[in-house]
Amino acid sequence: MNANLQAAVDQSYVLRADRDGIATVTLNRGDRLNPLSMAMLDAMQQTMDQIAQDSTVKVVVLAGGGKHFCAGHDLREMRANPSKAWQTDLFERCSKMMLTLTAISQPVIARIQGVAVAAGCQLVSMCDLAVASENAQFALPGIKSGIFCTTPGVGVARNVARKHAMEMLLTGDVIDAKTAERFGLINHVVPLAELDAAIDRLAKKIAAHSGAVVGMGKSYFYKQIEMGLAGAYDLAAEGMACNMMLDDAGEGIDAFLAKRTPNWRDR
Repeated sequence: MNANLQAAVDQSYVLRADRDGIATVTLNRGDRLNPLSMAMLDAMQQTMDQIAQDSTVKVVVLAGGGKHFCAGHDLREMRANPSKAWQTDLFERCSKMMLTLTAISQPVIARIQGVAVAAGCQLVSMCDLAVASENAQFALPGIKSGIFCTTPGVGVARNVARKHAMEMLLTGDVIDAKTAERFGLINHVVPLAELDAAIDRLAKKIAAHSGAVVGMGKSYFYKQIEMGLAGAYDLAAEGMACNMMLDDAGEGIDAFLAKRTPNWRDR
């Protein structure tokens, strides 16, 4: 995004609140189920780019305002802009934003309280971790409207087994939170009243570790997961060696041997 466009981004689409090294980013169009419109994508991109440069942030929680997480792209906006150039621009921006979630060093936890469908389900799949309420529902329903959820399928197919992904894509059926957990799309399911507490516990547990080690580990994980076995081991071995060169690795080992709490240089 160029400087002029950045300046024009309406940040009311996304709210950010920071506390104890945890940045909570909330999609702020809950009255419309937080659609991933052009404006929403631009606001999310700018916010994530800012977080990527913020060393005080150790964990990101991605949430949806209102009763639901995200219902996917803004279909009204898509119909109002039928040119292929506009559609291509939309999906390129969306793909960039989705990839940013894996590219930033901070782990991203999705908070899903209700519906997460189509590109909203994709958004869940691209977060590093996901915690959902028992009320949450997931689907790739585009097929029912004449749209195959091709881009959502990229992220979802990298979380769940291939046949589960294809069933979601070919039927558009809704799956509940327990099924999503069983499929591997999300990590945990909790009662709605306990959702924030569960995410807070998970975020604080991660934030207590060395930020340098977490960031390095996340980067190597996503690089090796797309590689063949031998290449992945070669890369991972290099990652381990580089990790051992960090001051926090020495501090962590010394603390473990001395049975004391480590004093991380980069929390």
